[in-house]
Amino acid sequence: MAEPFVGEIRMFAGNFAPRGWAFCDGQLLAVSQNDALFSLLGTIYGGDGRTTFGLPDLRGRVPVHAGSGPGLSPRGLGAKSGSEKETITENQIPSHSHGGLEVTESFANSTQPIDAVLASNTTEKTYTKSTGSPVSMSSSAVSSVGGDSSHSNLMPFVCIHYIIALVGVYPSSH
Repeated sequence: MAEPFVGEIRMFAGNFAPRGWAFCDGQLLAVSQNDALFSLLGTIYGGDGRTTFGLPDLRGRVPVHAGSGPGLSPRGLGAKSGSEKETITENQIPSHSHGGLEVTESFANSTQPIDAVLASNTTEKTYTKSTGSPVSMSSSAVSSVGGDSSHSNLMPFVCIHYIIALVGVYPSSH
């Protein structure tokens, strides 16, 4: 295998970081012992820039290419976004209604559900194929649901380590 570039990130299925590599877990490294890598990363991922600098922290994160493109939000190197859980509020739900078609009919007129009414003294059908103008349903038929609790926002995944090369070929820019 070819010698890696300093700062190159790879996926690794082992339970340790090989010699010359470190886990991308946000740890702080000494500038004095890793000057080549520090010259590439600076303090983008943390550290004070005098004695320490941080490695990218990819634990629980999906790497995304920095920059922007047509229809995309600009993302700077080292930027973080997203969440594992999301709470949807009432203001985020699109406007909608629960209208139905109201047709006058004698109650309990059929044993079939279509075009039938409830077995009580009512003039509202429970379901109809008829066409007409929708009307708002009774507040006793529709109620609020939900409770502003969060739900998982994770795509299916498998865990693997990301490692970064501490030593290797120093990359040259074009």
